[in-house]
Amino acid sequence: MPIIEVERLSKTYVTHKREQGTLGAIRSLITRQKVEVHAVQGVSFTIEEGELVGFLGPNGAGKTTTLKMLSGILYPTSGRATVMGYVPWERKPAFQRQMSIVMGQKMQLWWDLPAYESFILLKELYEVDDRTFERRLNELAEMLDIKRLLHTQVRRMSLGERMKCELLAALLHAPKVVFLDEPTIGLDVVSQKRIREFLKEYNRQAKTTILLTSHYMQDIQALCERVIIIDHGRIIFDNTLQMLVEQYSDSKLLKLTFDRAVAREQLERFGLVCELDDLRAVIEVPRERTTQIAAQVLSELPVVDIVIDEVEAEEVIRDIFAGRARLNTQSPEARVG
Repeated sequence: MPIIEVERLSKTYVTHKREQGTLGAIRSLITRQKVEVHAVQGVSFTIEEGELVGFLGPNGAGKTTTLKMLSGILYPTSGRATVMGYVPWERKPAFQRQMSIVMGQKMQLWWDLPAYESFILLKELYEVDDRTFERRLNELAEMLDIKRLLHTQVRRMSLGERMKCELLAALLHAPKVVFLDEPTIGLDVVSQKRIREFLKEYNRQAKTTILLTSHYMQDIQALCERVIIIDHGRIIFDNTLQMLVEQYSDSKLLKLTFDRAVAREQLERFGLVCELDDLRAVIEVPRERTTQIAAQVLSELPVVDIVIDEVEAEEVIRDIFAGRARLNTQSPEARVG
């Protein structure tokens, strides 16, 4: 049985439209025009226990709203969802003790106190016994390499150090399900990499179910085999990263190595030249003609090595949101909803 089940979940906000100008402001005092904003529209998916799933979409697509409903912060307008068998927005203590949410732009630690003091408070809130608390605190601090920071005032930490402490706080009570909303936002490349490594290892060891949103494709590619893409409140893709590329990209890459220099004009006959550097080149070619073009390149150019590869997932997703990518109907096995 899936640990997360979502069926036609929707969230609609009602706002009031204000007319421009003084006269419009006066009219708005008497009669206000209601405007409905559909943040999430009929979203459905399931997640199995232990999965680490990437939840992608542009700003305003409905990612954070969905996570807030699944964590019980928001009530939906319609639809149903269960997490570990609980209805999230009923906010039962048994559910809250087994779930955690980390929002990259919001903190749960006390700014003016050492991180350890916040951990003590969370220990009491989640009713974690002393022995378990000390054991998990030491294990997580070791994995995150922040033992030296436990008694440091939060305001004195770097952004990356604070995010590590936020993750420790979220995992202190050993939740079965964790929602991560942009956990690496604003961090430098080194801090992002360390947090990715931690999440991957923690998921492997603890088998915790994680639903992750991120604008950094490095996060998704390093951590998630499966991705769910939401746009304008609707799910447009739910499958593996590999299938995403196959479904939405009509191109492949030929990565070539030569035994002597080749002019760009010679390569342009076969496809779009993406890279050309001394004895190496990368050409983008139509997917359906990949085999034919590869054979032609081998017969006409001084090739010593050839690799046929997929276009980067980041490029595909960027094209989807820019409206340039279209579904490749030659791969019927993808789940698109």
